[in-house]
Amino acid sequence: MSAQTKINIWGILAAIGAGISFSVIDTVFKFLSGDYPLYEVVFFRSVVALAVLLAVIVPLEGGFHLLRTHQPRLHLLRCLAVLFANLCFFTGLALMPIAEAVAIAFATPLIVTTLSVIFLKEKVGPWRWGAVAMGFLGVLVIMRPGADTFQPVAILPFLGACGYATLHVLTRRAGGSEAGSTLAFYPMLGFLVVGAIVGLTLGDGRFSDGSSPAIDFILRAWIWPAPSDWLLIVSVGIAGSIGGYLASQAYRLCEAGLVAPFEYIAMPMAVMWGVLVFNEWPDLQVWIGSGLIIASGLVSVWRETRAHRPAIRPRPRANG
Repeated sequence: MSAQTKINIWGILAAIGAGISFSVIDTVFKFLSGDYPLYEVVFFRSVVALAVLLAVIVPLEGGFHLLRTHQPRLHLLRCLAVLFANLCFFTGLALMPIAEAVAIAFATPLIVTTLSVIFLKEKVGPWRWGAVAMGFLGVLVIMRPGADTFQPVAILPFLGACGYATLHVLTRRAGGSEAGSTLAFYPMLGFLVVGAIVGLTLGDGRFSDGSSPAIDFILRAWIWPAPSDWLLIVSVGIAGSIGGYLASQAYRLCEAGLVAPFEYIAMPMAVMWGVLVFNEWPDLQVWIGSGLIIASGLVSVWRETRAHRPAIRPRPRANG
């Protein structure tokens, strides 16, 4: 087995682990969305996630010197991208069935493929372009634009997918010079700062008047968590730390177009959580659209295993 194949395997496993972690985050966020504002859950998640990262992951990876970045502007762009993605996706998640929101958000690997060609100069052949087209068709089937059943709120997970795709492409661009813990640290720090600022300035709930479910979820008044909810808040923080680190590792180790489809593991998990926790059964169009999206990812994976192309990005540092 070649060195590059081993790196690809580790990157794929990291992407799968990130997908599982993010499915836990999605479920807990939706469960808590009826009582707590988005900025509060984000704030507490960031506190726990940063604690886990700094106490466990950073020392294991090599020490705190890794947090010194060589690309502050790039990390600022990554923070802005993931903040936008979280705002859109979790607002949509609070207002939609979890499987439907997650399925639409799976446009992310398709957008990553497109952006990786434009900005990373990765080569994508006709099979993978066909897979991209198939995936977008699946998104359209679920969103049902123009139909009487179309929900404008369905646009939010798609916008979130655009934000996440931008984050992943920027992570791939930074991957040759930054450690995985470095790439995970700055978005978590950004979440912490923004959550604290919004809580301190808008946490009195004056903009939450009940006229808009989305605004209510984003800006309702701060509520100190009930004792029974602390376990959920800690769990979402731990999952955020693990998921953020694994996603950063996946996209710094491998081509974006290779690892992105493996995040589809979150789709069957979203269906499972939706049924078990929220008693939400996806309708036929969600199943059809999800099938098209997942099939598009499998086509991409199949082409990768057949092509055996060498990596076109510089190999990451050994200690990162």
